This record gives sequence, structure tokens and C-alpha cells, in this order.
Amino acid sequence: MPLNPAPPVARWRAVVPRVVLLLLALAFVLLTGLLDGGVGVTPLRLFDQARYPLANAWPGLLLAGLLLAISRRALLSFALAFLLQGLLYAVNVLKVANLGTPLLPDDFRIVGQLHKGGMHILSGYLPHSPWPYLGLLAALALIVAAWRLEPPLFAHRTRGARLVGGGVLALALASLLLGLPAWAKVYNGRTLWLEPWSAISTTAHSGLVSALMLFHLEYNKGERKPDRAAAARLIEQSTPALLQSMQVPTAGELPDIVVVQSESFFDPRIMRGYEGSNFTPNLRRLAAHGSSGKLHVPTFGGGTIRTEFEVLTGLSLRYFDNLQFPYLQMSHKALPGLVRTLSRHGYRTTALHGNDPAFWNRTTAFKAIGFDRFVSQSSFPPTATNDGQYMADSAMTDEIMVQLQDDGPPQFIFAISIEAHGPYDIEPAHVAERDAIPVPEGITGRDKLELQTYLYHLKHADAELGRLAKLLARRQRPSVLLFYGDHLPALSNSYQTTGFVDGGDMLGQAGVWLLIDPQHPGKRSKVDTAAWLLPGKLLAHVGIRDDPYFALTELVGPQLAALTEAPGAPPLSEGDAQQQLDQAMASVDQLRMKGKLDKMLPQPPAAAPAALAHHDAVPAVPAAAAR
Repeated sequence: MPLNPAPPVARWRAVVPRVVLLLLALAFVLLTGLLDGGVGVTPLRLFDQARYPLANAWPGLLLAGLLLAISRRALLSFALAFLLQGLLYAVNVLKVANLGTPLLPDDFRIVGQLHKGGMHILSGYLPHSPWPYLGLLAALALIVAAWRLEPPLFAHRTRGARLVGGGVLALALASLLLGLPAWAKVYNGRTLWLEPWSAISTTAHSGLVSALMLFHLEYNKGERKPDRAAAARLIEQSTPALLQSMQVPTAGELPDIVVVQSESFFDPRIMRGYEGSNFTPNLRRLAAHGSSGKLHVPTFGGGTIRTEFEVLTGLSLRYFDNLQFPYLQMSHKALPGLVRTLSRHGYRTTALHGNDPAFWNRTTAFKAIGFDRFVSQSSFPPTATNDGQYMADSAMTDEIMVQLQDDGPPQFIFAISIEAHGPYDIEPAHVAERDAIPVPEGITGRDKLELQTYLYHLKHADAELGRLAKLLARRQRPSVLLFYGDHLPALSNSYQTTGFVDGGDMLGQAGVWLLIDPQHPGKRSKVDTAAWLLPGKLLAHVGIRDDPYFALTELVGPQLAALTEAPGAPPLSEGDAQQQLDQAMASVDQLRMKGKLDKMLPQPPAAAPAALAHHDAVPAVPAAAAR
């Protein structure tokens, strides 16, 4: 026995902190499971699959431990960590409610966009009721009180133990956030539930925090390495057809090209209850005289720049696992695509969008893509009105016609609408018109209001499509119009209530596209395609066939179009012919992104005409100059 055993009181004082920390950690895990609500992390799961709720709470526990090392106050530390975790869950609830998808790691890139116009859009999704904000203030008040009233759990001086412990916790938390590979032993598809093609399913089983870590580690594995041999085989097999296609001479007089990316546009007739509706009469009328059909896009409910990137570059995001928000992640000084091909043929290229140009990093991205100019919100006239929260599509149509010149080189205008952008609980300019829109049986309350608001804006988008086609038809110069929707709107509750005519789910539904010559209406051509294949179709339509990459997409595209789904489609079966073609095209796109494809492609028989003018910069367009 020791000569001087510790008195019972001293031993008790040494045990109490450990018991308190153990109870607080257990409470944190249980409360996190209750807050999450996922089937895999509920409190009772501690008895049959404890690794699920523990993994989901682990980052919060590390944060609480680090705060404890700094503050020495246990209740304060765990409460503050739980509050921050609660804010994360609140943001997730808002995203699911408005966009139909849970938080993903790349969503945090938006934080850097808040001072660039992003707050204007994101603030529209915040709750309008004062109660959440009052609850947050109350929680902050309790934390302040805990700071002032709670006694420290241990002494200020700990002979370095506090410094060492805090340092270890800080390093562990930092390595977790950075996604170091060692954490894959905890967060992986074998240990936890991971469905890469469905973030919602992963979140429901593994919990929100674990799902964030699973996708974070999955996408941190690095880019897929292109299989140069597979790409070479595909190009070699396609060369005879490519050379034949590129022998067609470029048209003598190139038309002006107007591309309209219509926010959240789709035909509601694919929803049950709206089969006989006619919300898009102009789309249907014009489709009878041009090319149109289903459009497969790589996103749902949001992520406009994903579809936009595919249309402007001709690259499929299916082949770039890490490129979730391309404009925020791309670092290329010059990116090949539709704009640069048109510039080589003498086109003057203009992007047009009635919003802040810095949001989604469009100013920098459009420079890399090759636009000559970017006409944004500040360059629209003061009379450009809003309908709801954003600029009306009618104002965009007006600006398109202002930008189109009657002389000079051919013009390419890429116009991005925003009127139909969510959230859909913002009252439009004409409330009575909105309220008169019928909804299918079973859709009530807020869901009814949001569906009516969306359809109100959809009708305006369709009307502006019809007006723009008429205005282009009256011009002396030839014009071509390409119109498409970037994704379905996030009306998840309405979709789940009604279902879709084809029996599929909302993530698998396709949008619409339309390509017409307003001055010379043709015969109807119905073709289902994907966003990344649109530039090849557009170039072929106007007679520009000397770009071997886009000629290749025209050749192989019909076999791959339906693989574009929103987002993260499941992989194809190994050995399948379509899967082999898909893998080869993936390598082609990856090589093109790296600037290593051109030397592998067959060149057209004759050089393309020299560009009349081209600038890599995207200069600011003052309001006066834009007029």
C-alpha cells in the first residue's frame, strides 16, 4: 500500500471531470442522432451499429474537446459545438426544402461568394418567420451565461497537458476537415452506408455529418487519370466518319446565334395531373418547325452552372468526379469550347445575365471560356424591372435585341435568365394571375403556393421565347435560336405528391431543348440529347463542321446522351459496350480539359476561316456602351 494514499475527496475530485466528460459526450452523440433523424444514427442504433451514430457525432466531439481545452468549461464547450452543428443541420433543411438535395462538401465554396452577390440569392431561402432567429439569440444568450457562470472543470495550469491535448485535438480536427486519407478508415462505403448516386440516401442512413465526410473523402481522391490508349482507339475508329463530316464546307454567310438558358424551365406535362396542360404553348408551336426533345442535364433543383458549363464547353461533368461547381474550381487560363470555336469563325461573343457578374465566379470563368464581353446587371437599363425577386425575362429579351447589331461580324449571344429562380414563396408582380393557376389534387398549403409561383414565371419564360422568336424573324440578318432549361425546379413535395407520367423519380426527369431558324421555319425533328451535346448540334446546324472534337460528340453522342443524370448516375455494368464507349469518352474529355487532345484528333481538310477579332479578356460593359 502507498504510504500516503490520496484522501477520498481528492480521488472523487479526480474522477468527477472524467464522469462529466463521458456523460456529456454520450449526450452529444444521442442528441446528434435525434437532431439528424436518419435511420442509421438514431439513439437506439448505439446498441446494434454504434459506429454509425459515433461517426456522425465524431467531428462535433472533436470540436467540443478543442473548445474545452481553450475555455476549460465543459457545458459551454459542448453547447457551443452542438449549436454550430445545429446551424449546419438548419442549412441542410433549407437546402433540401428548396433544392431537393442535401448539403455536399462543395456547397461550402458558396461561402466565398456571399460578398459577390451570392447573399442576394441565398438570403431568399432564409426563413421569413422571426422564431428561428429568436431561438438562435436565446441559444447564444445561454452560451454567454455559461461562459460567465460555469466554473472551470480543471485548473488553469496543467503542466502542459492542456496545451498538448488541445494541440492533438486541433490537428485531428484539421486533418478531418482537410480530408486526409487516414480518415477513410472510418468514413468509407464499407464501414458506413454510401450511395454515390444519391446523396439523400447516404444522408438518410449514415447521417448528415458522416455523409459530408464520405463525399468529402470520395471527391478528394483526385481526378481520374485518362486512359490515353482508350481515347486513341475511339478516335482511330471514328476518324473516317469524322473526316467525312468535316469535309462539308462552312456556310458562306454565318447567322447570328442567340442561346437562351432559361432558369428552371421544363414542360409540366411530364407531371401527373398536368398531362393535358398547356403552360408552354410557344415551345410546342416552335417545336413543330425545328429540332427539339428531351434534354438530360447534370443537376437538379439548382447548380445552374453545371448545365451551363456543359453547354459552353461540350464537356460532360459525368467524367469529372471532383468538378461539382466548375466555375469555382476551374483554374484554366483558356478553356476550349463553343465560344472559342465560334471566335475562330469571326463571331463576336457576348454573355448576358441580369445578375451580379461575380456570383458563381462568372467574370473569371467567362474570360477562361473566351467571351469577348459580359453584359451583367449593372449594364441593363434602369427601366429593367423585376418580377418577384429577380429580373423579369422580358427585360432579358429586350437586352438581347439591343445587343444584336445589324452590321459587322456575326454575333453569338449567350443569355442566362433568372426570373424563375427559386425560392418560390416570393410574391410575383401579379398575385391574382398566380393564384388563378390550377394545381393537381393533393397539393396544398405552401407546396401549392410554390408550384403556382413557379408556373407563373414559367408562363412568362414561354411567352418571352415566343416574343424573341418573332423579333428575330423580323431581322434582316439571318438568326438561329437555341433555347433550353438548365434543370427542373426544386418542387420536391409536389413531385412526390403527383408523381411523373413515366413513373420515374424527380432526379431522372429530363428537361427540354429547342433549336430553330425563326426566319425559315423547317420541319419538326424530335431528338433526345444531353446538355454537353448541344454545342455540337448547334455548330452543325449553322454549318460549322471543322471542329473535330464537336464532330466526335455528334458521332458518339446519341449512344451516351441518356447517361447524363442529375447528379451522380450509377456506373454501367462492366464489359458492356456502352460502358466501354463511356469510359473512352471520359478519357477524351479529360485529355481535352488538360489541353492534350488536339494532337490526337484528325484535322479538317481545310483550315477554318480566320477570326475577324478575338479578345481573351471579358471587359466590363458600361451601361452607356451596352445601349
